[in-house]
Amino acid sequence: MPLSEQEQRLLDEMERSLYHHDADDVTTVGERGRASYGALAIAIIAGVVGLVLLIVGVVVRQPIIGVVGFAAMFGGALLAIAPPRRFTVPRDR
Repeated sequence: MPLSEQEQRLLDEMERSLYHHDADDVTTVGERGRASYGALAIAIIAGVVGLVLLIVGVVVRQPIIGVVGFAAMFGGALLAIAPPRRFTVPRDR
């Protein structure tokens, strides 16, 4: 069943609006910058140290060491996923 002229016009308008908003979203995301290798290295080191502390805390039965290890792992994961602005390098345009 073909669309009426009004429905076709409405569909075209919706498509134009969607493409316009998608282009704005892509531009906004592209301005974020990329994470530096230093921030990623710190995050990996924090994750590994946290894992070691967590295992040591379980082996020696000291919950505080395990909690500190878990906090280090969590902090490393947060740093790797969403690095702070001071660790970002602006993108070349």
